[in-house]
Amino acid sequence: MRLGIDFGTTHTVVTLVDRGNYPVVSFDGGDFVPSLVALQERTGERRYGWGAFAVRHEPGWTVVRSLKRALDDAGPQTEIAIGSWRLSLLDLTSGFFSALHRELVERSNAGLTADEALHAAVSVPANATTAQRFLTLEAFKAGGFAVEALLNEPSAAGFEYAHRYRRADPKREYLVVYDLGGGTFDASLLRMTGKTNEVVATNGVRRLGGDDFDDAILALVLDRAAVGTLDGAARAVLLEECARQKENLSPNTRRILVDLAAIGKEPLVLSADEIYAACAPLVQRSVEAVEPLLADSDRGSAIAWSEVAGLYVVGGGGLFPLVTRVLKERFGEKRVRRSPHPFAATGMGLAIFLDREAGWALEERLSRHFGVFRESEAGTDVAFDAIFPKGTIVPAPGAAPVSVTRRYRAAHNVGHFRFLECTRLTGDRPDGDVTPWDEVLFPFERSLRVRSLTTADVKRRAEGPEVVETYLLGSEGAVSMTVTDTSDGFTRTFTLRR
Repeated sequence: MRLGIDFGTTHTVVTLVDRGNYPVVSFDGGDFVPSLVALQERTGERRYGWGAFAVRHEPGWTVVRSLKRALDDAGPQTEIAIGSWRLSLLDLTSGFFSALHRELVERSNAGLTADEALHAAVSVPANATTAQRFLTLEAFKAGGFAVEALLNEPSAAGFEYAHRYRRADPKREYLVVYDLGGGTFDASLLRMTGKTNEVVATNGVRRLGGDDFDDAILALVLDRAAVGTLDGAARAVLLEECARQKENLSPNTRRILVDLAAIGKEPLVLSADEIYAACAPLVQRSVEAVEPLLADSDRGSAIAWSEVAGLYVVGGGGLFPLVTRVLKERFGEKRVRRSPHPFAATGMGLAIFLDREAGWALEERLSRHFGVFRESEAGTDVAFDAIFPKGTIVPAPGAAPVSVTRRYRAAHNVGHFRFLECTRLTGDRPDGDVTPWDEVLFPFERSLRVRSLTTADVKRRAEGPEVVETYLLGSEGAVSMTVTDTSDGFTRTFTLRR
């Protein structure tokens, strides 16, 4: 069975490839699985998805919400604290996908058997780090899924748009996807040529989504109700109430009644205008991320809005009435189109991409610069070497990786490589959102090859061996580095992670 799986911050949606149709899988609780993990404080028992949702208010259970957001700052060894427990984030995520596998077999309408192979296309935020991509792939694999493709979320949603609307508007080949989910915001400019979608430019805000709207409404409620600090359980209940009220807002809503029973107070009346005012700065941040896209075209000139089929709104956050209002005011009433299935658009797009008979293809690009710090000016300064610049085309699944080589004469006894990624460069300086990656040590001096390098003194040498660095960028966005001492062929390969 071939599946599209959109692992969201609050909801995980699964879709099927079914003879040219891409239905959303239904579970006992609805058309999604909550992205939740619950831990029993006394016994350590874990529950996931709908099982975690069922015990979220029971004494003794601690619920981890927005598990996907935790991956944003994680590495393979990252642990998170849940009550008095410290647990591996990779294990928790793998456990969630194992539970999702069981839900698909036992409690869904997918019609799967326990021994059926599940081939999946899965998604990550466009601004996801390589570490997040790696952890996502590892967790899916541990959960029993064979991942055939890893797509950026707005790129996947672009296939849902093209499948649904492309025939009706074949002349305009550009599309802006506005993807506001529970925890991240991504915007991508796509060029649609035949059945190939090319990612021209991507921008976004790594931590901006429905969770932040909930927090803003909660802060407003606490201020209006004159409430100070809340304990964890009361805050969780009140936050859930704020999220429920937010999701029930419509363009015609004038006021809401917030239930404050969890903190022993009478209900609070809030006007829709108050809520929108509290959330307006968040919506504005998303608009500011969209605006540069048309100027970032690779054809040497800006793209006019008249060449764009529209601004396509996907993700659950796009249902918030203020979002549609602000987008139409800024980009024009006729240009803004919301997906008829905003929660499922990415999952549907993943299934469409995985449908071999449909013939869709994607040309993806890196959304960040990736590189390494190097000495310059004979060791008196440091410069950034952008190994894979922002906009580098990522190879398609099954295609050969992109290869970049650096050759030089080593100037030290130990090579100390400090990697990072960033959203922009100012001259040769990393700027914008800068994220450190691995630090790698390599012995240029032969006597150091049999010992730990972490305590070795790094010293300059009059002349070292000739060294070759080879970097490979794979279809999933992961980077590996091979360092070779050409004087004797000694080599080491490193998988680079955040």
